Amino acid sequence: MDPKSLVEWIDEKACLDFLSKMVRHKSHSETEGERELARYMAEELRKIGVEAELQPFDEGRRFNTIGRLKGTGGGKSLLFNGHLDTNPVTEGWTVDPYGGLVDDKFIYGIGVSNMKAGDAAYFCALKTLLDAGIRLKGDVILTFVVGELQGGVGTLAAIKGGMKADYFINSEPSDLVAVTMHAAALSFVIELTGDTRHLSKREEAVDAIAAACDLIPRINAMTFSGARSDVHRSINRGHVGVVHGALGRELEEWRPPQVADFVRLRGSCRYAPGQTQEGVLADLDAELRELERRFPGLKAKLVPEMIEGRPLMPPFEVSPESRIVKSINAAYEAVRGEPQPTGAITPTRFYGTDAGHLYHETGMEGIVCGPGGRYNTMPDERVDIVDFIDMIKIYMLTILDICEVA
Repeated sequence: MDPKSLVEWIDEKACLDFLSKMVRHKSHSETEGERELARYMAEELRKIGVEAELQPFDEGRRFNTIGRLKGTGGGKSLLFNGHLDTNPVTEGWTVDPYGGLVDDKFIYGIGVSNMKAGDAAYFCALKTLLDAGIRLKGDVILTFVVGELQGGVGTLAAIKGGMKADYFINSEPSDLVAVTMHAAALSFVIELTGDTRHLSKREEAVDAIAAACDLIPRINAMTFSGARSDVHRSINRGHVGVVHGALGRELEEWRPPQVADFVRLRGSCRYAPGQTQEGVLADLDAELRELERRFPGLKAKLVPEMIEGRPLMPPFEVSPESRIVKSINAAYEAVRGEPQPTGAITPTRFYGTDAGHLYHETGMEGIVCGPGGRYNTMPDERVDIVDFIDMIKIYMLTILDICEVA
């Protein structure tokens, strides 16, 4: 059977029903619901003839689901990676966030974009091939991890457990574009200490809030040293997202007639493969020394913000000429009849994903490409049905190309 005929085997209603069932599992990060969905995915893998295991980590409190379809030999192996844990529900929803509602255009639910649609797409792609009687030369590994929202601890545990393949696809929501590069993430804290006076003697003060107002747009406009190319520099970004300013380190607010002498800023930076955390921090520190020169008497302190148990997500990069990139490009064009957008594309180039761990820890070549994105992490989170179904078709064709029919 030729590949174009195979994609017609897709049972669209069954695929949407499967995704709806995933959405109905309340799998918020680090909850019992997360574990229940992992168990459910293992059961569903076994039903379609795929070996499945629950891989414990974090002293057995959490576990990933790992499925493996063994090939006959002679083909390349392909690993799919996606996470089951979701963000909490916010205000503003007009549909049941756990209902898995399907209308004529969208499927709705918390986590459906980030990223149960991606998980379901590669499950349904492999199921459709098996239902069609296809046997493959290479192995297909389906990973449904948890802990991506804690910096990728689930994927790191899977890697430590020996998970590896020739190529990987990370199915984070990219609106079906092929992401060949994304940034690393680094959080920071900046403390600005000035010199207070009553507003009547403001001219004698060193105003920490004024200094912060000068600094924030400079950080938000920063790029960092050591970029390998303009493309790498394009995924540099600094951002300040939290500002607290008042009197003293305790940030007393009850004397507004005084000039604020203390500000604490929290923010994040994104930097490219080839750049380093140390280099980014050095560039930020140089910006603070310039701020001290512009505000004589100001003291500026920079501290990288490390959260215990939460690893930093490293950057990701793959050559656009890699076989996995060319394979998914060809599959996309076969399904949609036009070239696939490929590269360091906004907004996905500023993501942090488990692809960074797969790239950094194992050296595997891979791609980030999944359904969803434009309605990601927002009230009435949803995915276009056509994108979900097309993604299944694209994954099917990619599996056939990489793993080869036996």
